[in-house]
Amino acid sequence: MGLHALAVLGDRDAVPARDVFVDLLLGGRCAGCERPGVTLCAGCRRLLATATPFRAWPDPRPAGLAPPIAAGAYGDELRGVIIAHKEHARYGLARPLGQLLATAVRAALGDRRAGWLCRVPSPRATVRQRGHDPLRRLTAVAVRSLRRQGFDVRAADALRVIRRPEDQAGLSAAARAANLEGVFGLRSRWAETLIDQPVLLVDDVITTGSTLSEAGRALESGGIRVLGCAVLAATARRRASGS
Repeated sequence: MGLHALAVLGDRDAVPARDVFVDLLLGGRCAGCERPGVTLCAGCRRLLATATPFRAWPDPRPAGLAPPIAAGAYGDELRGVIIAHKEHARYGLARPLGQLLATAVRAALGDRRAGWLCRVPSPRATVRQRGHDPLRRLTAVAVRSLRRQGFDVRAADALRVIRRPEDQAGLSAAARAANLEGVFGLRSRWAETLIDQPVLLVDDVITTGSTLSEAGRALESGGIRVLGCAVLAATARRRASGS
């Protein structure tokens, strides 16, 4: 076994040892940079661990979108890691991605030490097709990570998909907003719990912001104010921080 693999096995934030050995035996590659060897190489792990969250307003900004914070830009290594976990069920990436999501949540909370994390749900058919619910898993990892750091955060499964939208690929910002109108509904049993509480929406990627905006409207229809949004990554369709 090479020094690179030994370094991964010795790191407390590394992927499970089982995944490392499987990758080495079967000729695996890093999900981020595609370096031969392990699920996530030391360099890509450092990239995720040292990410600096930023305000990621889309341009144009959809009406009603709560302030979004992204942990990184959606490109290169981070894009590869997100896709590998989401679309290819590489479960060993859940821990580093969940911890990355936790950094965005911390930034979105500001001075607060408590809050509810409400993930944007996927249609059941999409979950069945993938064979797993990636954002649910990452949100759970983020909650555990933040609670170990002394934050009183909890997951709120407050949203459901009422109807399945059409494929968003290639749609303009206006077309995405129209496509998503009325997609989400509030689970009524959560309304009383979340009213007057700090609530953050969480998602994996923000592009036009239409999904998060529509999810926020569904929560606010029940009197739940959304404090902000925390996402893993933001595409290039955004204004610079502070603009």
